[in-house]
Amino acid sequence: MSASVSTDSGLAFVHCAASTPSAHADTAPRASTRVRPASGPGGIRTIDIHAHCAVPAAMALMDLSLAAVGGNALPVALDDTSLAMRLAAMDAQQIDMEVLSINPFWYAADIDRAREIVAMQNDALADLVARHPDRFAGLASVALQHPELAAGQLEHAMKTLGLKGTLIGGSVEGAELSDPRFHPFWAKAEALGALVFIHPQGMREAESRLKGSGGLANVIGNPLETTVALSHLIFEGTLDRFPGLKICAAHGGGYLPSYAARSDAGIATFPHTYSVKLKKKPTAYLKDLYYDSLVFTAEGLRHLVAEVGAERIMLGTDYPYPWTDRAVEHILTTPDLGDADRAAMLGGTAAKVLGLEKTESRH
Repeated sequence: MSASVSTDSGLAFVHCAASTPSAHADTAPRASTRVRPASGPGGIRTIDIHAHCAVPAAMALMDLSLAAVGGNALPVALDDTSLAMRLAAMDAQQIDMEVLSINPFWYAADIDRAREIVAMQNDALADLVARHPDRFAGLASVALQHPELAAGQLEHAMKTLGLKGTLIGGSVEGAELSDPRFHPFWAKAEALGALVFIHPQGMREAESRLKGSGGLANVIGNPLETTVALSHLIFEGTLDRFPGLKICAAHGGGYLPSYAARSDAGIATFPHTYSVKLKKKPTAYLKDLYYDSLVFTAEGLRHLVAEVGAERIMLGTDYPYPWTDRAVEHILTTPDLGDADRAAMLGGTAAKVLGLEKTESRH
């Protein structure tokens, strides 16, 4: 992985060195200032809800470097020229806007260090968005291990910095997101109308079984953590307590949408194991959530649509990790989707959820 750094904001765009030129445009020239038409059908603006970046100076406060998020690839910090490369890569993939976010690495930090990291990251992200509001939106960092602080950070990020919500991990140092201690955060997120993007950090509890060939800690562990996190939010009554939450689950919601009916059947089969009375069937909550489209096959996307509805799915690439360079094409070519379905997934839903309907697409 390499990184492009905006010299005046300190924001790094994390690149994978193994990516293809068409996906990440490593040799692309600077982006022009021409007005560009929206990339989706009928002029819909395509909005990538799942795109990563990093602030190296903030990572250094936890003795981390870009290598920590780059796997085996070597990190390279570049100047503003790489911003033009990223814009060109977005153009190559027909992505009009990226919603940038940072995966949590600070949940073990004490309150003072966590406050410093979050402020540094949110300021850098807000600065970039302010300079390129037509191409980028941002999801704030919050110190969720300190829930009251996190609530205040989210409010500041949205009301003062103009960010649109937050990215959080699938758990917090072993604590489930449904733990009552996080209720102040969920209450604030609901009140603000924030989009809360849940991105897994892996299942540390399963590390011993996920060792070996295949990268199972990522390939299996990440979607598994999302599945567990969403299930707890449902079964512990968090979604009943805060029905106005706008939650988006990474990687198509993990495994939950593929086998959700077992959750309904479990209540009937083993009623003694359900200590919280829910207001509706577990599967009904799936249609209250949002999901990114990163499910790789046409059948996977068709099934996700069948389970949750096209209007609950938003385009997601996981950029710059090179899982895909055809996320837009994936939506456009999946059979049996109507034009309205495609438009919603490509950007219509994201624009509505994030309040981006009136922003023009230009660079």
